[in-house]
Amino acid sequence: MLLLALDTATPAVTVALHDGTTVIASSSQVDARRHGELLLPAVDRVLAEAGLGLDALTGIVAGIGPGPYTGLRVGLMTADTFGLALGIPVHGVCTLDGLAYAADVADPFVVATDARRKEVYWARYADSRTRVTDPAVDRPADIADEVRDLPAVGAGALLYPDTFPKAHEPEHVSAAALASLAAERLAAGEELPAPRPLYLRRPDAQVPKNYKVVTPK
Repeated sequence: MLLLALDTATPAVTVALHDGTTVIASSSQVDARRHGELLLPAVDRVLAEAGLGLDALTGIVAGIGPGPYTGLRVGLMTADTFGLALGIPVHGVCTLDGLAYAADVADPFVVATDARRKEVYWARYADSRTRVTDPAVDRPADIADEVRDLPAVGAGALLYPDTFPKAHEPEHVSAAALASLAAERLAAGEELPAPRPLYLRRPDAQVPKNYKVVTPK
Protein backbone atom coordinates (compact mmCIF):
# COMPACT_ATOMS: atom_id res chain seq x y z
CA MET A 1 0.00 0.00 0.00
CA LEU A 2 1.21 3.50 -0.84
CA LEU A 3 -1.38 6.21 -0.33
CA LEU A 4 -1.11 9.85 -1.34
CA ALA A 5 -3.38 11.88 0.95
CA LEU A 6 -4.34 15.51 0.46
CA ASP A 7 -6.78 18.00 1.91
CA THR A 8 -7.71 21.58 0.99
CA ALA A 9 -10.99 21.89 2.92
CA THR A 10 -9.46 24.26 5.49
CA PRO A 11 -6.84 27.02 5.16
CA ALA A 12 -4.20 24.26 5.38
CA VAL A 13 -2.82 22.83 2.14
CA THR A 14 -1.68 19.46 3.39
CA VAL A 15 -0.20 16.38 1.67
CA ALA A 16 1.23 13.10 2.98
CA LEU A 17 2.44 9.67 1.86
CA HIS A 18 1.55 6.55 3.83
CA ASP A 19 3.03 3.11 3.14
CA GLY A 20 0.39 1.13 5.00
CA THR A 21 2.41 1.17 8.20
CA THR A 22 3.46 4.75 8.78
CA VAL A 23 3.63 8.22 7.25
CA ILE A 24 6.84 8.44 5.24
CA ALA A 25 6.60 12.07 4.09
CA SER A 26 4.32 15.04 4.70
CA SER A 27 3.91 18.75 3.98
CA SER A 28 1.50 21.35 5.39
CA GLN A 29 1.19 25.06 4.67
CA VAL A 30 -1.54 27.40 5.90
CA ASP A 31 -2.72 29.87 3.28
CA ALA A 32 -6.44 30.13 2.61
CA ARG A 33 -5.97 32.02 -0.66
CA ARG A 34 -3.39 29.84 -2.43
CA HIS A 35 -4.67 26.27 -2.44
CA GLY A 36 -4.31 26.01 -6.21
CA GLU A 37 -0.76 27.36 -6.19
CA LEU A 38 0.54 25.31 -3.28
CA LEU A 39 -1.00 21.86 -3.71
CA LEU A 40 0.94 20.39 -6.64
CA PRO A 41 4.35 21.67 -5.41
CA ALA A 42 3.53 20.02 -2.08
CA VAL A 43 2.82 16.73 -3.85
CA ASP A 44 6.16 17.00 -5.67
CA ARG A 45 7.88 17.75 -2.37
CA VAL A 46 6.59 14.70 -0.49
CA LEU A 47 7.31 12.38 -3.41
CA ALA A 48 10.85 13.73 -3.65
CA GLU A 49 11.34 13.37 0.11
CA ALA A 50 10.28 9.74 -0.12
CA GLY A 51 12.32 9.13 -3.28
CA LEU A 52 9.25 7.86 -5.12
CA GLY A 53 7.27 8.69 -8.25
CA LEU A 54 3.56 8.88 -8.93
CA ASP A 55 3.72 5.44 -10.54
CA ALA A 56 4.41 3.90 -7.13
CA LEU A 57 1.05 5.00 -5.70
CA THR A 58 -1.68 2.43 -5.07
CA GLY A 59 -4.39 4.88 -4.02
CA ILE A 60 -5.36 8.49 -3.36
CA VAL A 61 -7.06 9.79 -0.20
CA ALA A 62 -8.86 13.12 -0.39
CA GLY A 63 -10.43 15.16 2.38
CA ILE A 64 -14.06 15.70 1.36
CA GLY A 65 -14.82 18.49 3.82
CA PRO A 66 -17.05 20.01 4.88
CA GLY A 67 -15.41 23.14 3.60
CA PRO A 68 -15.81 26.22 1.41
CA TYR A 69 -16.45 25.51 -2.26
CA THR A 70 -13.34 27.13 -3.75
CA GLY A 71 -10.75 25.50 -1.53
CA LEU A 72 -12.43 22.12 -1.32
CA ARG A 73 -12.75 21.60 -5.06
CA VAL A 74 -8.99 22.15 -5.59
CA GLY A 75 -8.10 19.05 -3.61
CA LEU A 76 -10.94 16.90 -4.90
CA MET A 77 -10.34 17.73 -8.56
CA THR A 78 -6.62 17.06 -8.13
CA ALA A 79 -7.32 13.72 -6.45
CA ASP A 80 -9.77 12.70 -9.20
CA THR A 81 -7.25 13.68 -11.88
CA PHE A 82 -4.47 11.63 -10.30
CA GLY A 83 -6.77 8.66 -9.88
CA LEU A 84 -7.93 8.78 -13.49
CA ALA A 85 -4.44 9.29 -14.94
CA LEU A 86 -2.85 6.54 -12.83
CA GLY A 87 -5.77 4.11 -12.88
CA ILE A 88 -5.90 3.83 -9.08
CA PRO A 89 -8.77 4.23 -6.60
CA VAL A 90 -9.59 7.56 -4.97
CA HIS A 91 -10.99 7.37 -1.43
CA GLY A 92 -12.80 10.10 0.47
CA VAL A 93 -12.40 10.83 4.17
CA CYS A 94 -14.35 13.45 6.09
CA THR A 95 -12.00 16.29 7.01
CA LEU A 96 -13.53 16.49 10.49
CA ASP A 97 -12.67 12.79 10.97
CA GLY A 98 -9.04 13.54 10.18
CA LEU A 99 -8.96 16.27 12.82
CA ALA A 100 -10.61 13.96 15.33
CA TYR A 101 -8.07 11.22 14.63
CA ALA A 102 -5.23 13.60 15.51
CA ALA A 103 -6.93 14.97 18.63
CA ASP A 104 -5.41 14.31 22.04
CA VAL A 105 -8.38 15.16 24.25
CA ALA A 106 -10.73 13.36 26.58
CA ASP A 107 -13.68 11.44 25.10
CA PRO A 108 -16.30 12.41 24.03
CA PHE A 109 -15.46 15.63 22.19
CA VAL A 110 -16.34 17.99 19.34
CA VAL A 111 -14.52 18.98 16.16
CA ALA A 112 -15.28 22.41 14.70
CA THR A 113 -13.70 24.19 11.72
CA ASP A 114 -14.24 27.73 10.52
CA ALA A 115 -17.10 27.90 8.01
CA ARG A 116 -16.83 31.70 7.65
CA ARG A 117 -20.00 33.85 7.79
CA LYS A 118 -19.70 33.55 11.60
CA GLU A 119 -20.51 29.83 11.37
CA VAL A 120 -18.69 26.56 12.06
CA TYR A 121 -18.65 23.13 10.47
CA TRP A 122 -18.85 20.64 13.32
CA ALA A 123 -19.59 17.13 14.54
CA ARG A 124 -19.53 15.20 17.82
CA TYR A 125 -17.27 12.20 18.44
CA ALA A 126 -17.43 9.35 20.93
CA ASP A 127 -13.67 8.89 20.49
CA SER A 128 -10.97 9.71 17.93
CA ARG A 129 -12.29 7.11 15.47
CA THR A 130 -16.04 7.28 16.02
CA ARG A 131 -18.22 10.15 14.81
CA VAL A 132 -21.70 10.11 16.36
CA THR A 133 -23.39 12.96 14.45
CA ASP A 134 -23.42 13.95 10.81
CA PRO A 135 -21.31 16.99 9.89
CA ALA A 136 -23.34 20.19 10.19
CA VAL A 137 -22.96 23.93 9.73
CA ASP A 138 -24.34 26.29 12.38
CA ARG A 139 -23.79 29.55 14.19
CA PRO A 140 -21.81 28.84 17.38
CA ALA A 141 -24.44 30.42 19.63
CA ASP A 142 -27.08 28.06 18.26
CA ILE A 143 -25.18 24.93 19.36
CA ALA A 144 -23.64 26.25 22.57
CA ASP A 145 -25.87 24.15 24.84
CA GLU A 146 -24.83 20.98 22.97
CA VAL A 147 -21.07 21.55 22.96
CA ARG A 148 -20.08 23.89 25.79
CA ASP A 149 -19.25 21.15 28.27
CA LEU A 150 -17.20 19.07 25.82
CA PRO A 151 -13.54 19.33 24.82
CA ALA A 152 -13.19 20.63 21.27
CA VAL A 153 -10.53 20.84 18.56
CA GLY A 154 -10.22 22.79 15.34
CA ALA A 155 -10.02 26.39 14.17
CA GLY A 156 -13.76 26.88 14.64
CA ALA A 157 -13.53 25.91 18.29
CA LEU A 158 -10.52 28.16 18.90
CA LEU A 159 -12.28 31.05 17.16
CA TYR A 160 -15.34 31.00 19.44
CA PRO A 161 -14.19 30.43 23.04
CA ASP A 162 -17.57 31.41 24.51
CA THR A 163 -19.16 28.43 22.76
CA PHE A 164 -16.12 26.14 23.02
CA PRO A 165 -14.40 27.03 26.33
CA LYS A 166 -12.45 23.74 26.30
CA ALA A 167 -10.88 24.24 22.87
CA HIS A 168 -7.53 22.64 21.99
CA GLU A 169 -5.24 22.19 19.02
CA PRO A 170 -4.90 20.85 16.36
CA GLU A 171 -6.25 23.90 14.57
CA HIS A 172 -6.27 22.45 11.04
CA VAL A 173 -6.38 18.96 9.59
CA SER A 174 -3.15 17.24 8.56
CA ALA A 175 -2.90 14.87 5.60
CA ALA A 176 -0.72 12.67 7.80
CA ALA A 177 -3.67 12.03 10.11
CA LEU A 178 -6.03 11.65 7.15
CA ALA A 179 -3.72 9.07 5.52
CA SER A 180 -3.23 7.14 8.77
CA LEU A 181 -6.98 6.95 9.37
CA ALA A 182 -7.64 5.86 5.78
CA ALA A 183 -4.90 3.21 5.90
CA GLU A 184 -6.31 1.84 9.15
CA ARG A 185 -9.83 1.63 7.77
CA LEU A 186 -8.74 0.08 4.48
CA ALA A 187 -6.62 -2.52 6.29
CA ALA A 188 -9.71 -3.42 8.33
CA GLY A 189 -11.67 -3.99 5.12
CA GLU A 190 -13.87 -0.91 5.52
CA GLU A 191 -15.29 0.84 2.47
CA LEU A 192 -14.41 4.52 2.39
CA PRO A 193 -16.84 7.10 0.98
CA ALA A 194 -16.61 8.38 -2.57
CA PRO A 195 -14.49 11.52 -3.07
CA ARG A 196 -17.49 13.82 -3.31
CA PRO A 197 -17.58 17.20 -1.57
CA LEU A 198 -19.49 18.00 1.61
CA TYR A 199 -20.52 21.62 1.09
CA LEU A 200 -23.47 21.57 3.56
CA ARG A 201 -24.91 24.86 2.39
CA ARG A 202 -26.12 26.50 -0.78
CA PRO A 203 -23.75 28.51 -2.96
CA ASP A 204 -23.66 32.28 -2.62
CA ALA A 205 -24.98 32.79 -6.15
CA GLN A 206 -28.76 32.42 -6.29
CA VAL A 207 -31.39 33.12 -8.93
CA PRO A 208 -33.25 36.19 -7.63
CA LYS A 209 -36.90 35.73 -6.70
CA ASN A 210 -39.68 37.70 -8.39
CA TYR A 211 -37.31 39.16 -10.94
CA LYS A 212 -38.76 41.01 -13.90
CA VAL A 213 -38.74 39.02 -17.13
CA VAL A 214 -37.86 41.13 -20.15
CA THR A 215 -38.82 39.71 -23.52
CA PRO A 216 -38.40 41.30 -26.94
CA LYS A 217 -41.53 42.78 -28.50
